[in-house]
Amino acid sequence: MRVLHPGCSDSILPLQFDGEEIRLDIDPKVQPDIVASMTDMGEIGQFDLVYCSHTLEHLHPADADRALQEFMRVLRPGGAAFIMVPDLEGIQPTHEVLFDSAAGPITGHNLYYGHVSCMENPYMQHHCGFVAETLRAALARAGFTQIVVKRGPLHNLVAGGVKA
Repeated sequence: MRVLHPGCSDSILPLQFDGEEIRLDIDPKVQPDIVASMTDMGEIGQFDLVYCSHTLEHLHPADADRALQEFMRVLRPGGAAFIMVPDLEGIQPTHEVLFDSAAGPITGHNLYYGHVSCMENPYMQHHCGFVAETLRAALARAGFTQIVVKRGPLHNLVAGGVKA
C-alpha cells in the first residue's frame, strides 16, 4: 500500500497505516521525500491512502479545500483519506488549559491559532478550523464519498472518505 503523508513535519506514520510512506511537506527543513504544498502537489503518482494529521488547520479555508481536492486527485479509485484536525466544537480561544500533551498544556487558544511553541514558524500557525459539520462538508465538496466524521479524544476530529 502506498501512503501519502502530506504535512508530515517531523512525525512518522502511525503503525496501523503500514505501507510505503511518502512524506510530503512544504518545509524542506523536515527532510520530506517531496517538498511541495498540499495545495499543488504536482505529478507525484497515485496512492492508496492519504494520511493527514493536524495539517489542514494550518491552511486558509480556500486552501484547505484545494488540499482536499489534491488528495482526491492523487488517490487511486477506491483509495481513502484519513484526516485528523482539532475539534473546535464548543471551544473558546482562551488560555484555560484543556489537557496536557507531550508538547505541554493545550489551551483553546492553541487549538484556534497553533501551539505557542511553534508560532515563530509560519507553517505551524493555524488559519482555519473545523467542527464535525464543516469537515464533513469540506470532504463532500472535494468529491469524497462514504464520509465518516467522529469526535475523538483530546479535542480531535477524525474523518475518512473514499474516492469512488
